Amino acid sequence: MSNEENNEFDMFTEPEGFYPPEKPPTLDTHTMLSGDVLTLRLVGHSPLWGHLLFHAGHAIAHYVEERADTIVAGKNVLELGAGAGAPSITCALGGANQVVASDFPDPDLLENLRMNIDHCSLLTSTRNIHVEGYVWGNVPLNLLSHLNMPPMQAGFDLVLLSDLVFNHSEHMNLLKSVQKTLRRIPDARALAFFTPHRTWLFEKDMEFFKVASLNGFEVQKVYEKVGEHVMFEDDKGDETLRKTVFGYELRWKELCCEGRRYSSKE
Repeated sequence: MSNEENNEFDMFTEPEGFYPPEKPPTLDTHTMLSGDVLTLRLVGHSPLWGHLLFHAGHAIAHYVEERADTIVAGKNVLELGAGAGAPSITCALGGANQVVASDFPDPDLLENLRMNIDHCSLLTSTRNIHVEGYVWGNVPLNLLSHLNMPPMQAGFDLVLLSDLVFNHSEHMNLLKSVQKTLRRIPDARALAFFTPHRTWLFEKDMEFFKVASLNGFEVQKVYEKVGEHVMFEDDKGDETLRKTVFGYELRWKELCCEGRRYSSKE
């Protein structure tokens, strides 16, 4: 006889409406410098912040679009923490040889990323843009597998990091991922763009670049721009700083030979 027939309470079954309904996906847009508009679907909610299109994502996409002839066209590109994929799609449109858009191996995040790529009407082909799940710090065999290069020489010419340095406990793993995937040639570079949404932790954000400088990279500030509005209205701290996107370039210190060293004052 069932509990229901005995009018017994089942302590292992939550009542209807116990959990809040899942938030539905939303749409956002990225307007390219060319005037073309990318319409991107965002997951309804993600503890990894994949449900938002951040200012740094727009900025880094514009940065690579503007320089596509020199740093994108014919190059192999990796994006870590790709989210909705605006920078990756921009690189594919900019003539990249191969693009790998990666994010944490959460099924919803990766499915959403694939959908944005597959449904992008501006892409004439998606054969050279791939989606992969990847945990920072791990061996990146699945990322490198898309490159037609000998295993010992495989690496990406351009690695993109957009609003990732806020995760302070993962700085070393994030840096290891760059070390394991960035091609060892003078022109290879990683670009890390971010906004200090939590202004009181700005110095903690910047620690990533100090660590990079101590682990084989030349670090140079290449971008700073104040936007029109903050990302999170309820956050505290200096409003101008919360609207600012900063961009840094990382290159192999032993190869780029420019003699520059990271300075926190830059």
